[in-house]
Amino acid sequence: MNEDLAALAAEYHEYRLESSPTMALMMGDHRYDEKMEDGSREGENVHVGRLNSFEARAMAIDSASLDFQETITRDVLVLVTSTEAADVEMRSAELAVNPAIGFHRNLPVETPHYPIVEPEHAAALVRKYAAIGTYIDQATQRLREGVARGHTPTDKHAAETAAQVSEYLETPLEKDDLLNARVPEAFDEQATLTWRNELMDAVRDHIRPAFQRQQAVITNEVLPAARPVDEAGLCWLDNGEVTYARAIHRLTSLSMDPREVHEIGLRQIDQLADEYRTLGQEALGTSDLDEIFSGLREDPELHFDNGPSIVEASERAMGNARAAMGEWFGRLPKSGCLVMETKTGPTAFYFRPAEDGSRPGIFFVNTEDPGRWGRFEIESMAFHEGIPGHHLQIGIAQELEGIPEFRKHAWIPAYSEGWGLYAERLADEMGLFTSTLDRIGMLSADSMRAGRLVVDTGIHALGWSRQEAINYFAANSPMTVSSIEAEVDRYIGWPGQALSYMIGRLEIQKLRRDAEKTLRSKFDIKGFHDTVLGSGMLPLETLGRVVRDWAAA
Repeated sequence: MNEDLAALAAEYHEYRLESSPTMALMMGDHRYDEKMEDGSREGENVHVGRLNSFEARAMAIDSASLDFQETITRDVLVLVTSTEAADVEMRSAELAVNPAIGFHRNLPVETPHYPIVEPEHAAALVRKYAAIGTYIDQATQRLREGVARGHTPTDKHAAETAAQVSEYLETPLEKDDLLNARVPEAFDEQATLTWRNELMDAVRDHIRPAFQRQQAVITNEVLPAARPVDEAGLCWLDNGEVTYARAIHRLTSLSMDPREVHEIGLRQIDQLADEYRTLGQEALGTSDLDEIFSGLREDPELHFDNGPSIVEASERAMGNARAAMGEWFGRLPKSGCLVMETKTGPTAFYFRPAEDGSRPGIFFVNTEDPGRWGRFEIESMAFHEGIPGHHLQIGIAQELEGIPEFRKHAWIPAYSEGWGLYAERLADEMGLFTSTLDRIGMLSADSMRAGRLVVDTGIHALGWSRQEAINYFAANSPMTVSSIEAEVDRYIGWPGQALSYMIGRLEIQKLRRDAEKTLRSKFDIKGFHDTVLGSGMLPLETLGRVVRDWAAA
């Protein structure tokens, strides 16, 4: 073992936990419970410096002294530190006004799932709430810095965020979602009441005043200086081309030209059209794309009208998948996976299990507008977010032995989201979709991910307006108008993230085809899946080396 690399990997992992105390808490590491991330520009500068140091020290280690697994560790460490530093240097915090996935939206979803197990964890949470107030003020100051140099979000994002914060501040304090934290088992009724009152005081004295100050700054300073939504892309900002290139590299793990990505998306959309025509004739009696899309989008019988039925359908799909896993995977996670509904956040998302076993994996489905969900979309969503998607990939990674801790928790979206999207097509191969209509739901999910390649690059590299992006989706997918609008607003607020899904899946599928060609009758699907999931999150190029090494062996 290369001791220098092992020590550097361990040091980086500890730095990540210390600098990201909320992540540490969610993982079940309680050493930093009372702390909050540093959102100041000064803190950001220090963070970039530390990341650059980790990258330089990793690069200085002689690659000839490393074995295969150590080379992977070095690759992952270099990628995650260099791409995060490069991205943070572009000062995206100055644009962080996001009505879909902003801090004000994510906080009430996260807090009930903090693993508050012991009384000391509960006491630390009260202090953390005070620190959250400071963090919000730091974020507000970053917005002011952006205004000062003409680096601003869109007027639509600013106006909607200000309205959402106002709505939050108008809710009665005793009904604040931040009071729904998990109660330690050791607390009796009186201890619980006392603790809840302490949380309420912290929310009243620290978090709400900070949000009130932020709302005033967004309304009075950011909104008047904000960009029109027709100029929503990074290409309309100074250094926008560089910012987007860095985002693409970080979020796909590849250096790709935006126009190349755009063309890949267009080709995928064209290929999907043929699949729609085939399945549409069988399920809907028509092969006309416009009729297929409008029927799926507009027929009320094909859409949900309440949240619990969405959760029930998701649980049913995941149960069917769970029963079939043994035929396709040699390794399965020990942790369980639950489905929960939420009224905020993205349309669907996954929380990893706590490492101490206090919380299983959870995938959330946003039921704020149940009619946005087609009944035909639920199975593909459950396979992506739960089993065999994110829960297998993340649950297995956390339980791996013999690799550095940071690799179990590395954030490489193209690998993670690529696997989630691969899992949807794998579910079809496994025969998990209940009906032809549900298989069309798989195509609908593909339309969204392929369309993202077109729309994200259209907005941020080609200068598309928000409405142009909406029009493209409406013409090339069966998504509802409200879903399309929410998706487009998400891409505006998080440039490049939407590219990770299809780029990652296409690479995993290519690696599988190549392995099947190399191994022929010796190809083992369990072995392939265990290989892909057996090293934690990887850059796509590194994943390719891992799979080719497995096939050669």
